[in-house]
Amino acid sequence: MQFQITALSAAGRVRLTLEAAHPEDAAEQVRRQGLTVLAVRRGGGLALPGLARRYRFPLTLFSKELLALLGSGLALVEALQTLEEKESKAEPRKLLGQVLVHLYEGESFSAAIAHYPEAFPPLYVASVRASEKTSNLAEALGRYVAYQEQVETLRKKVAAAAVYPVLLLVLGSLVAMFLLGWVVPKFAGIYEGNLDRLPLASRLLMEWGVLLQDHALAVGLGALALLLLAGWGFTRPAVRAALSRRVWRLPGLGEKLRIFQLTRFYRTVGMLLSGGIPAVTALTMAEGLLHPELRARLDAAARDIREGKPMSQALERAGLTTPVALRMLRVGEKSGRMGDMMESVAAFYDEDLNRTVDWFTRLVEPLLMAVIGLAIGVIVVLLYLPIFELAGSLE
Repeated sequence: MQFQITALSAAGRVRLTLEAAHPEDAAEQVRRQGLTVLAVRRGGGLALPGLARRYRFPLTLFSKELLALLGSGLALVEALQTLEEKESKAEPRKLLGQVLVHLYEGESFSAAIAHYPEAFPPLYVASVRASEKTSNLAEALGRYVAYQEQVETLRKKVAAAAVYPVLLLVLGSLVAMFLLGWVVPKFAGIYEGNLDRLPLASRLLMEWGVLLQDHALAVGLGALALLLLAGWGFTRPAVRAALSRRVWRLPGLGEKLRIFQLTRFYRTVGMLLSGGIPAVTALTMAEGLLHPELRARLDAAARDIREGKPMSQALERAGLTTPVALRMLRVGEKSGRMGDMMESVAAFYDEDLNRTVDWFTRLVEPLLMAVIGLAIGVIVVLLYLPIFELAGSLE
């Protein structure tokens, strides 16, 4: 059986095609060649679960540990050797060993880690490269760790706010499907022969329940097909772009999404500027964080900055500021602390986004509970409505 292997070598990322009986055998063949396996795919097929998943280097943890070792007085090479020796997992230990090989060959730390973009993103490499000019690697690492922790905190808060509503929606849908597919047909059997005498709403409910029970397999396969189709659609860039454009046009929500992206953008650019990266370079490196529409505006702002216009004016003309951000950026230009001021803008809007997330959570959760409870209540009432009417007629 043929397998396609993605692996790390001393020269960087490589792709191999091997014949093996099992994916584990293919991965072992590559490891014996001294390479680090990133992914194993069946030839011409889909990625195999577990092995096909791209390995993620724990960059934030690595930075924290390296910062602690440098702060204790160890040299960079000694610190990396210590981290390699204490690492129990094969992949990060192999990667650190390869970085050390590049250092032994006389390369700088930024050049050594630049060989492995899967583990060390361009932002990280740029921060390290800028710190090498001032011989202050510890400050760059500390700045990157703080940046990652702030981004991760906001991401976790947004994700946590979405978990409970999604859970409510899923559980409510399952309960409604159980009532329609199992309970309603039981009641339809009780009312069999008298369905024409039932209230219209109850009769329709019974008919839907019986239809769902009679075609349960077809309904289940149809629902599964829709889920798979939706999942496939979300993997298509064109579909995601179309959905994103529609969401961005929603009143209120579109503006909040814009501020969220500008917050990440300001924080990233602020970190790069504080690390000594030139303004235009910092803007270019951070453009991937922005929506395509905002990215086009950023290109215009970068052109204005190259022509000598102040950054605050260029960003304002491009529509990449808010009233608060614009005033703070002007202050940053006057004080010469633009990087710190952009991080302050991000911190200001972090608080605003936190309030928005809290408000969303408090509003959506009760509304969802009310809607789900109402839907289930309507089903139960329609089931018992004929009995209530019968009891009323006997009085």
